[in-house]
Parts: sequence; structure tokens; C-alpha cells
Amino acid sequence: MFAAEIEKHLTKDLIPFWQNLKDEQYGGFYGYMDYDLQLDKKAVKGCILNSRILWFFSNAYMLLKDERLLADAGHAFLFLKEHCMDRECGGVYWSLTYDGKPEDTTKHTYNQAFAIYALSSYYDASKDEEALAMAKELYQIIETKCKDEYGYLEAFNRRFEPEENDKLSENGVIAEKTMNTLLHVFEAYTELYRVTHEKCVADQLRFMMDIIADRVYNKEIGRQEVFFDRTWNTLIDLYSYGHDIETAWLADRGLEVLNDPFYTEKLSPITKTITKNIYDRAYMDHSLVNEAENGIVDTTRVWWVQAEAVVGFVNGYQKSGQKEYLEAAEDIWNYIKTCLIDERNGSEWFWAVDKDRKPLEKPIVEPWKCPYHNGRMCFEVIRRIKHAS
Repeated sequence: MFAAEIEKHLTKDLIPFWQNLKDEQYGGFYGYMDYDLQLDKKAVKGCILNSRILWFFSNAYMLLKDERLLADAGHAFLFLKEHCMDRECGGVYWSLTYDGKPEDTTKHTYNQAFAIYALSSYYDASKDEEALAMAKELYQIIETKCKDEYGYLEAFNRRFEPEENDKLSENGVIAEKTMNTLLHVFEAYTELYRVTHEKCVADQLRFMMDIIADRVYNKEIGRQEVFFDRTWNTLIDLYSYGHDIETAWLADRGLEVLNDPFYTEKLSPITKTITKNIYDRAYMDHSLVNEAENGIVDTTRVWWVQAEAVVGFVNGYQKSGQKEYLEAAEDIWNYIKTCLIDERNGSEWFWAVDKDRKPLEKPIVEPWKCPYHNGRMCFEVIRRIKHAS
């Protein structure tokens, strides 16, 4: 029932919504729809948005085997190749104008990672060798230009000279390193390694697992820290519940793909503890609260946090056999159906609702609001529950 409902939502709601945002004139997908469902065809097109859409349609095709979905992915790939990639200085821009010209030429490690993630999946779906070559090119850029001896750096100008990391910093701090960027480089390299099995990529996955276990994870509190200075000293007392549950299952996925017994033994107790702590600390009123800064809980229910919680608890159930995790995943899905899926014609999910379940008047589509988290929730639940049964 649970997985069947989610598959229906994917095929009847999410996929058609994003197909309808295809820009046939200028390429890619339209970049902005406001809360009142007004589409701005001349809005900025975020390159993260385009990469995530490419990833979404590639995986939708691999799951459902509908050739139209591969064509949708090909549309996104062409835009990434012809517009998002900087052929002069290398790497992927932050954003483009509606007609595909560079708008913000910042080069951010996070953005390079999402392009690798998307291109690796698109290669798996299409067998297009050019996509894999682009993914490998971006991998080399991250490894040679976006890294120091302690880990992955964040923001750069067009020529990959370091800049202030205002795009991935929040809560009043400017971070030289973030758990969020590290997580998504790890996620991207997991997908790249899955399709290539190249030793150099495996080595960097191990490098990141050591950072997660030894520097990012706070074993006294049983959580990950979020914002750091250059040498991984934490800058703020912030508990990001969504990122923690997302990391738990993405780290487990990386362990499966890498298949290294040493790192499985090192990381698995951490992912198990993180999952339990999120269940105990953040799961309330049939959903996950957002975060806690200095112990003060933000009770907003954000769309992506709920999607990651569903996957994280399904993963926790599969790893431990504890039925309360599966029950939590189903409970949160029911909350999503009731409170976050926007039933208005031509919409998708609300960005967030408050503690009283009233939607916040935030955009339905913008550079960060995309089919990555909720689409991936659908893929993971279908693969893990429906296809495994």
C-alpha cells in the first residue's frame, strides 16, 4: 500500500509536473514558480536545479523504463553541456539567465558535485560516453581546485580563486567548510564509483568517510556538526535533523557501493546511532521538525526534510529490522499526503508548513526547490519495498 501510493504519486503527479516545466525555446527547465503558481519563464535558471532535474529523469527512466523519461533527461543533459558548463575556465556555473547565458559565475564545490551526480546517473541510463567524460572532468576539477589537505573547500570565483562561502552558510556564520557540501561530494562520488569502479574515486570516498566519522560526527552528542572552519572546528551549536537522517542512509549507500569491511565497521555504528537519535529527538506530530539552534527547536516542517526522513527510516528498518522505523516512514508519508502535497491543479509540494500545518507562502519552484528529495524518496521506497517484495 505504502509503496504503491508513492509510485502512483511519482507517475501521476511529480513526473508530469516537471515535464510541464520544460523550456522548449531556450533549453533546460523553467526556474521559478511562485506560491500562487505563476510561472516566470524569464527567471534565473539555477544550475543545481538543472542538475537535479537531469538526475531525476535519468533515475525515473531507469526505474520505469519509459523512453519519454530518457528524452526528458536528454533535454536536461543538453542544457547542462551547452550552457551550465564553463568551457573556458572549467566547471559548472552557479546560475544562468533564462536564455542560457552566465548569470552568476560563482564556482561552488556543491554545484560541481551535483553535476557529477547527475551525469553519472545519466550515463548509466543512456550509456552516453560524453556524459561520463564530463563527470570525470568535474571530478578532476574538484580534486585539483576545490580541496586542501583537510577536505573540500566551498566557494570560488569563475577562475577557481577562493571566495566567501555565503551561498552554503546560514545562521549568521560564514563557514569555510560545511557538512552539507561534504555530504553531497560523497553522494556524487558514490554514484561515480558505482558506474566506473575507479580506484581513485574509492580512495576519496574513504577519505570522506574518515572526515565524517572523525571530524563531523560528534560522538558525545550523537549528531553531526554543520558549519566549520578550515580544520573542521565547529562554529555553531546547530542540529540539522534533515541532514542527519539524509547522511545516515547516504553513508550506508556509500558503504554498500564501496564494499570495504573496514569502513563498514567504522561507519555503520554511526549511521545506526544517528537514525535512532533522529527518531527519538526530531520525530514528533507524525513528521520531522527542522533543526535546533542552541537547543531551540525550529518546528517548521520542510518538504525535503520529510522526504529524507521517509528514506532514512526505511533504511533504518532494513538495517535493524526495527518495525518502529518502518511505521515512522509510513506515518511521515501520510503527513506528506495530508499537509505537504499541494492539491491545487498545476502544483507539486509546498516548500514547508508551520507547526499548525499551514503552508508557508514560499515558491513551488526555485533554484533549490526541485524534484531531487521528493523524487528520490519515491525511487528509494519503490526500489526498497515494492521491488524487494
